[in-house]
Amino acid sequence: MKSVMEKKARRVLVAATGINLVSGMLYTWAIVSRVLISEMGWTNRQASLPYTLATIGFVIAMMIFGRIQDTRGPRFTATIGVALVGSGLFLSGLVPEPFFVALGFGVLTGLGIGTLNVSTMPPALKWFPKEKKGMVGGVVVAGVSLSSMVYAPLADWLTRTYGVSTFFIVVGMISFGVSMVLAQFLSNPPGLELSAAQVRPDAGEYGKEFTWQEMVRTPKFWTVWLMFGLSSSAGLMVIGHIVSIASVQAAWEGGFLLVMLLALLNTFGRFAGGSLSDKVGRINLIRGLFVLSALNMLAFSSYVTVPLLALGVAIAGMCYGAAFSVFPAVVSDLYGNQNFGANYGIMFSSWGVGGTIGPMTAAWIYDMTGGFVQAYRVSALLLLTGFVVTFLFAGLKLPESQSLEEGTLMDP
Repeated sequence: MKSVMEKKARRVLVAATGINLVSGMLYTWAIVSRVLISEMGWTNRQASLPYTLATIGFVIAMMIFGRIQDTRGPRFTATIGVALVGSGLFLSGLVPEPFFVALGFGVLTGLGIGTLNVSTMPPALKWFPKEKKGMVGGVVVAGVSLSSMVYAPLADWLTRTYGVSTFFIVVGMISFGVSMVLAQFLSNPPGLELSAAQVRPDAGEYGKEFTWQEMVRTPKFWTVWLMFGLSSSAGLMVIGHIVSIASVQAAWEGGFLLVMLLALLNTFGRFAGGSLSDKVGRINLIRGLFVLSALNMLAFSSYVTVPLLALGVAIAGMCYGAAFSVFPAVVSDLYGNQNFGANYGIMFSSWGVGGTIGPMTAAWIYDMTGGFVQAYRVSALLLLTGFVVTFLFAGLKLPESQSLEEGTLMDP
């Protein structure tokens, strides 16, 4: 029986990672936006709007479908997500105008990617024990960053050779076809439904399984929510504008290569960050990521050569990826697995806030000043604020019913 369960767990993990691999085109938007601005006459704000709407739709979908995933199962919600992603990309390709791309890619595809995200991470974590949560979370979200390595050169070639419309349609076909097959392999493990009086062996740090309504009433929720949003702002700003940054600061038009580098280090950060947090503690790792990210942002305006830009992109990608893999494990550690889909969806709304503040602030500053220097400073300030919040989190006391897993989150 154990062997059968282990095989099912690995199957779910592979399917979840594969879905993220073929549906993670969001981070290639910097390449698409460059073409929209330079060849189709869009403003920077027009080109940033679909990306921003996608991040908002991403979060809304996670909040809505997280609970549905817990009750109806990830196969059901993933199938809906695949349909949304495909229809949004096809619409954007058929009518590549600002309104329809904002509706197609920004709304439909954004909702679809969010639905797929909340259909892949929860079941994967639910199939594995606590001591592997960080590692499993890192593997699942690494699929998204690996996706950029695949789609970046494809996006650059397709947009330059055949135009933006072809890119949307081709990626839509790939994502729809592959994801629809993989979605059928997703499932939640048996035995999650327990009465309120029962305590699961993998219950959260508070010693019980929390609903999202209970979760938002705990003091630690809001500190984690704030940390997640602040940690996302810098990475999403760089991801959304790196091609333009390369052109402005280094007069280099090969920014798509930096997208690939960012994806590579993002992937490494997700693998390493999740596993490292299992060993050194979640909050200690988050603290270090805030400091390193802030220092990188303060230095980013001095990256005026391709090698220096590559260094800055590598650091930003690694820190963003590491944080992205740690926070799901934090939610599971604190609040348990039974309602993880709904809880993670609510927590993920902070990523949407960071995804709005980072890219749109940078776009606004660039349109006003012709550069990104002030955006880097704003980002560094937000990251240093997040560093301070980590100490507020560590100072909050847990109830008497806290579990023995406290050391996973607190300072060792």
